[in-house]
Amino acid sequence: MNGATVWLRTSLVALFLAPRLLAAQGDDKGADGFDDVHFHLTNYIQEGTDVRDFLRIMGKRTHRSTLFGIPLQQTWSYENSGNYAPTYYLQTDAPLYYYSFTDAFIAMAYKSLKPEEQARLDPMITGFNPADMYAADHIRRVLKTFPGVFTGIGEFTIHKEFVSSKVAGDIASLTDPALDKILDFAGEAGLVVLIHNDMDMPFAKAGTEPVFLTQMKALLRRHPKTTIIWAHMGLGRVVRPIQASASAPVTERNPNQGAIVEGILSDPALRHVYFDISWDEVAKYLLATPETTRRAAKLIDRYPDRFLFGSDVVAPRDTTQYYAVFEMYRPLWSLLTAEASEKVRKGNYERLFDAARQRVRAWERAQGW
Repeated sequence: MNGATVWLRTSLVALFLAPRLLAAQGDDKGADGFDDVHFHLTNYIQEGTDVRDFLRIMGKRTHRSTLFGIPLQQTWSYENSGNYAPTYYLQTDAPLYYYSFTDAFIAMAYKSLKPEEQARLDPMITGFNPADMYAADHIRRVLKTFPGVFTGIGEFTIHKEFVSSKVAGDIASLTDPALDKILDFAGEAGLVVLIHNDMDMPFAKAGTEPVFLTQMKALLRRHPKTTIIWAHMGLGRVVRPIQASASAPVTERNPNQGAIVEGILSDPALRHVYFDISWDEVAKYLLATPETTRRAAKLIDRYPDRFLFGSDVVAPRDTTQYYAVFEMYRPLWSLLTAEASEKVRKGNYERLFDAARQRVRAWERAQGW
C-alpha cells in the first residue's frame, strides 16, 4: 500500500468519524449534558443499582449526581399481604419505618470508588427521623463516622401524599422543633438540604389556600443561612399545581402555582431557597399543554439561578430508564434561553454543591475529623 493510498483511507475514516466524535462531544458538553440533583440508588426495600453500574449508566451525559437511598423501609407484613413481598409503599397497607443504615450503605458504596469516580458524586444523609429531636445528632454522627464523604442531607420528607400517614411513630411536621434543629445544624456544617414537602393536600379544590404553604414559608424564613432545595416545586403524584378559582372576585388574592413560586423567588428573605423540577410526575404538570410549558419556561428564564434538574429515578436498570425524565423535558429545554438551560441542567448544581463540599470539609476539619 503506497503513501497516497494510506493518506486517502485515513482521510476517509476521519471524515466518516468526525460527525460521531462531534456528537459525542455534544453529549458531554452541549444541550444533552446535565447534573442530577435528585437520584435514589436504592428503593423502598433498600435494594438497588450497584454504584459502579450507576456510573456506567451516567456515562458522559451526566457529569455529576447526588447519591442517596430512601430513608424509609417498607414493612413486609404477612398478615397484610401474605406471601406477596411489597417493594413499594402503594403495594401494601403495612407501615413504613426509618432505616438509618442507608447512610452507612451509601457511604461505603462511595468509599469503594476511585477518587476520580467519587468526584462525580455527592452523597447525601437521609436516614433520620425528622420528628426526632435526636435527628441532628444522627447527622453529626454520620459526618464524624464518614468524614470527607457527605455533601448534604435529603431527600427527606415532611408531608407527602400516601406516605406520611404510613410512617410508624410520630408524624413529621413543619412546626416541629426537631426539624428546626436539623436545618440549623445543616446551616452550621454547610450541608445542602433537599426537602420534600407537598404544598397542598391531595385533590385540593381550586382557589383554596394550600394547606402547608404558610408553614413551609415560615420554616424557610427561619433558616436564612441554610441552602434549601424544595423538591418538585411542592408538587406530587396527585398534588396538582395550585389553581386560581375562576369564580373568585377579582379583588381577592387569587394565586396559582406560578405566582406562588415566583413570590418565593422574588422575596429577599428567601434568597437561599431553590426548586428542583425532578420526577416524571412533575414533568406531566409542566408539560401538560404548550401554554403551561411556556409559562414554566418564562418563570425559569426570569430566575435562572434558582432551579435545578433532577431525575428522581429510583434504582435504574439501564440508561433508557435513567434518562427518561430528562427526555420528557425536551419541550422545556427548547424554550429556555441558552443561559437558563445551562444553569438549570448543570451550573446551579455545580455552584451549590461545590460550595457545600468546601464548607462541609472545612467544618469537619475544624472538628478535628
